[in-house]
Formats: sequence, structure tokens, C-alpha cells
Amino acid sequence: MNPVGATGPWRGLRAALAALLLALAGAAAADAPKVLRYAFPSQETGFDPARISDLYSRGVTTHIFDALYQYDYLARPFLVRPNAAAALPEVSDDFKTWTIRLRPGIYFADDPAFKGQRRELVAQDFVYTIKRHFDPALNSPNYAGFAEEGMLGLSELHDEAVRNKSKFDYDREVEGLRALDRYTIRIKLAKPRPRLVYTLAQNDLIGAVAREVVERYGDATPEHPVGTGPFRLVQWRRNSLIVLERNPGYREQRYGDLVQPNPDDAEGQALLKRFRDRRLPMIDRVEISIVDESQPRWLSFLSERFDVIAVPLEFAQMAAPNGRLAPNLARRGIALQRIVNPDRTLYYFNMEDPLIGGYTPEKVALRRAIALGTDVGREISQVRRGQAIPAQSVVSPASFGYDPDYKSEASDYDPARAKALLDMFGYVDRDGDGWRDRPDGSPLVLELASQPDAISRQFDELWQKNMEALGLRLKIDKGIWPEQLKKARAGQLMIWALGYSASDPDMQNALQTLYGPAAGGQNLARFRNARFDELYQRMQSLPDGPERLALLREAQRIVAAYAPHRYAVHRVVTDLTQPWLTGYRRPLFGQRYWHYVDIDGTRQGGAH
Repeated sequence: MNPVGATGPWRGLRAALAALLLALAGAAAADAPKVLRYAFPSQETGFDPARISDLYSRGVTTHIFDALYQYDYLARPFLVRPNAAAALPEVSDDFKTWTIRLRPGIYFADDPAFKGQRRELVAQDFVYTIKRHFDPALNSPNYAGFAEEGMLGLSELHDEAVRNKSKFDYDREVEGLRALDRYTIRIKLAKPRPRLVYTLAQNDLIGAVAREVVERYGDATPEHPVGTGPFRLVQWRRNSLIVLERNPGYREQRYGDLVQPNPDDAEGQALLKRFRDRRLPMIDRVEISIVDESQPRWLSFLSERFDVIAVPLEFAQMAAPNGRLAPNLARRGIALQRIVNPDRTLYYFNMEDPLIGGYTPEKVALRRAIALGTDVGREISQVRRGQAIPAQSVVSPASFGYDPDYKSEASDYDPARAKALLDMFGYVDRDGDGWRDRPDGSPLVLELASQPDAISRQFDELWQKNMEALGLRLKIDKGIWPEQLKKARAGQLMIWALGYSASDPDMQNALQTLYGPAAGGQNLARFRNARFDELYQRMQSLPDGPERLALLREAQRIVAAYAPHRYAVHRVVTDLTQPWLTGYRRPLFGQRYWHYVDIDGTRQGGAH
């Protein structure tokens, strides 16, 4: 007997079996769920829109919940278009009355809170959702920003609950935010708000939440997000793994109905042509691992376990030397995208801290000296591997008021001037131990909050050298990011380095990080300046133009004078995508893109 595969009929049988197995494998791969896999470099905090402010939690909630409006995925620099709303808002000439009509037939994902009923999204859901940011019991970090929009009666409801130590009255109607009927919302404002539509496009923060869900889950609401968006949460291991799946009840939406690339945008036009008739979302599942160390995150991408990655700084030159995709990666079909992100990084100083805070000349001098002694150029060249440009102020690229030629003295690196300032105001070494002391002779020890990951250590080491060069002693306190954020909101950190991404094309949210009433929320520095607050409020009411820009420049000068922040960089983001991931484009504003990408499961590498 001939052995199998040697000669004769056995060879044909083996070939037929092999073909059958390949066909079955191909069919299985084609039928397998399309899974987008990637990593967050830091921990999430939860998924209740009223209680979050961190970038990573917001990246999840923006895909679970639907706001009234959204940013076009392909249009550049931006285009606001309807989402849960049926059309753009009807706005009065004075920008104080906004009427929005919802699109009927949008439903929440199924949940036990609805007791087996299919629950339609209605106008009252948005009224409830926005009111939640005003509930003192939730301590929303976004309260001050929403309060500044001036919806008549909402701040009074908040203040009454605080004053009487009572429950927030969700059932009381207020003039500024009403459901006129099942599908119509009317917003009335105390002052003109020409850019309110940007706020109404924040899927991550005011995506509609159902009252039944909050009342069922109570304090556990962050673990049970239920929205009308394209995905729903199905698994969450805190600080480890987040899994979302396609919302089976998501309304019918076609790619071509939701995007409008610029006529001269060849890449955008090609994506529109390719996906025009596809129903969204195009993938079935999203798996997000929390990998705070850069090296395992990078190696996991190279071993095809992640489908997209924002290249960690340590590997930026390896991935894209001189801004060009490395040949070894190009041969694998990996694609490169690079943008200057609409963000800014900064060190904030706690203005209520007894050492670093305060508004007297010697306190201002200490902060300005620290700023002058911070070598951002070396940070860019050594730690960031050239993946950034210097920041001059709080205003991000692509935002109103950003000018690439704008220059602030507060961004200078001048250690000689820094030392002279310290000497002038009495921060000298009084006991001969080599370290500067306070003017009263007591020890001067700066405390920098940080994280335990490798890249944070590199930033810390550079900043420690900067401070040692000035004769300033620095203590570094490490903790995981969510815990540091809690301390920051409570005013328990002296100095912390943070990055902020612009959530919309305006700079008003950026200025909120310095707005007095937002202290403890977005204003972690707890900076308070009456003139700055006045400028902030006036800018809210003005349309974009020279008058508003002049007020912004004055606000920038105030910040430079008092130095509650030391601005560092605007980051260059280098994204790499695997060859089986198509349709990816980093959004400039917001992070909503999962439902616009596709995965070829027959080519996808790595392990699921």
C-alpha cells in the first residue's frame, strides 16, 4: 500500500482535503467578529458622563452615548452636523434662544432598567442629562463649564440644593432648559452664546442618559453605561480591560450620509467612495487593554496584537525617522499618519498651596523662576524625540486664537534670569546645605506629582535636573493616574504635569482651566483673578472676531504675569495602523471613530 500523499489517488485526496480545510478556515475567518484592538496608556475612571473629565473614560463614553450634534469624521478642520438632532439648531438673532428637534426612532440599548420595553430617546432625556451636571451630589468636574453657558434657572437649582443640603430637584422645570414636546428642546440663555453648538456636540459628556438607568444603578452607574450610541459596554476589568460590542439596536446609518470630506481631500474622498453605502458600525467589537508602560505597548503592536497605536515617544524615531515611515514597517503594509494635535501640556501650580501658591510678589517670582528654569527645548529633543512643538499659551493648534507666530515671555528658558529672580526675592541658601530656602529661612521643597511608568520617569528626571540647576530641591510623589486626579481635584497636589486635548474648535474650554468658579473641577490650579474671569465671561458672549481675539490676548498676558501654569508643548502624534485596519483617521476634535473603521479579519494577525 502506498503511504498517503506519495503517488496515485492519495495525492488527489490530500489536495482535496487541503483545499476544503483552507476554504473552511477562510469562511470561519470571514464570519468571525471584527475586533478593533488597542491600548490606553493610562487608566480610565468610569463611564458616567456627568462624573468624568479624563481623556480615556471620555474616549469610551463618546461611543456609547449620543449627543445632539457631532463632528464630521472626514471634514477638516471641522464641520458640526446633526447626530441625535434632526437638523442644526434654530437660533435667535441674539444667540440666546436655541430650539433643537430630535430625530424620532432612536432607541437606547436594551437594559433591565427598561423592564423589557424598548425605550425611545426623547427630549426629556437631554434635559435630564444636562441637569445631572448641576447636581451637587455628583460633584461633576464639568459643572462650571455648563454653568457658564447660562441656561436660565439651572444654577439656581444647584445653589438651592447646596444651600438647603437637599436633593437636587430634577422634576422642577426651569426656563432655560425645557422639553416642549416629545422631540423638541428649547434652551434659553442669560447671555449670548454663539458657540453653544460645540457644547451640544460633546457625545462624551452630554450624550443622553436615561433616568431609569441612573435610578436603578445609583452609585454603580459608572459601571453600567446605557446609551443610544453605536457600541455598548459588555466587560470591564478596572485598569485592565474594557470591551465593547456593537449595539444591536443601533439605528440604521450609512457612512456616506454622515461624512463630507473637503473637495481637495484626496484621502477623504477615497474613503467616502470606498465606504459610502456601508452600514455603521462596520466592526463588531472593541477591546481596549490598559498598558501604561510604553515598551510592552509598542511590542504588542509589532507582534500584531494591537491594530492601531499612537507611537510611544521612546520609539518615535524608530517608527518614523525624520517623519517618514521606517522601511521595515512599510514592507509589512503598516501605514503612518502624523498630525500636530490640538492639545497642550503644562505644569500647573496649586495656587492655594502655602509654598508655591499665592499672588504676592515673592510667590509669583518663585513660579516664574521655575518656569524660566524649565528646559522645554531639551524635553522636546531628548524625551519627546522631536515629537512636539513649543507651546506659548493655553490655546491649542486648530483652536480660535491660535497663532503659530505668537510668542510669550513666559515660555522662555533662561536659568540666569531664574536665579536672579530667586536671589532678588530672598530664595537663597541660608544654612549652607546647597539648597535654596524660603525668604523666612524655612526649608524649600517642591513636590511634583507623577506616575510610576517609564516615560514619566524620564520627564521627572529632566525636571529634577532643571530644578537642581536652580538650587531648588524637588520631591517626586508617584501614584496611579486616577488617584492623582482625585488628589488634584481636592487641592492636595502642589505641582502636576498634565496634557489637555481640545474637545472643540474654540479655546473657551482651555481657558476654563484657569477660570475661578471652575476651581477643583477643570481649574486644578485653583487660579482666581477677577479680571481674567471677567474676560472669560465676555469672550463667551462675543462672536469670533477681532474684539474677542483682543480679549483673549489680554487674558494670555494675565496668565503669563501670574504663572499658575508653565506651558510646555503641543504634541505631534504619530499613529501607525496595521494593514487590515482601514478607514482610520485621527479626529481633530472628540475621539469618535470606532464605527467608521473596518477590519479585514482574514488578514488580522496576533491573538484574540
